Amino acid sequence: MADLGTDLKVIVGPPGLAARDGSGLDLLSINGLPLGARHAFDLARIDGRENLAQALILRLLTPVGALGPLGHAAYGCRLTELIGGAKTAGSRALCKAHVLAAVAQEPRVEDKAVEFAFDPASEGPSEFRFTLTVRPRTGAPDVTLDLAVTL
Repeated sequence: MADLGTDLKVIVGPPGLAARDGSGLDLLSINGLPLGARHAFDLARIDGRENLAQALILRLLTPVGALGPLGHAAYGCRLTELIGGAKTAGSRALCKAHVLAAVAQEPRVEDKAVEFAFDPASEGPSEFRFTLTVRPRTGAPDVTLDLAVTL
């Protein structure tokens, strides 16, 4: 299989591939044990298509400009601009535009998504749900994400 990279696993799943909130992370200990203590665990690795799926989710969750101080000012997605807005046809179009623009920045996938489709039947009153399918440039099988954006 073509190489899609390896990274640390920071997203729970599958199923669901939901992002983890790191705000409560204690950087002075791991699993309640002080740094330097003997640990009976290891960091999880993620490879291939699952790594690419995680990378896309992280890109979509990161506001554009958030990584500017690290030299990646263009990295991210403008989805956070929809928070607090009304659920309208216009905001739905912006959601799609923001997602597709962010995906086009990912160098491991083709610039154009294979599929982007909303699922209005499963949406709550203040969310958009959609399926996104992208094609890796390496020739690996397509990667499909089912995501929800809360307004």
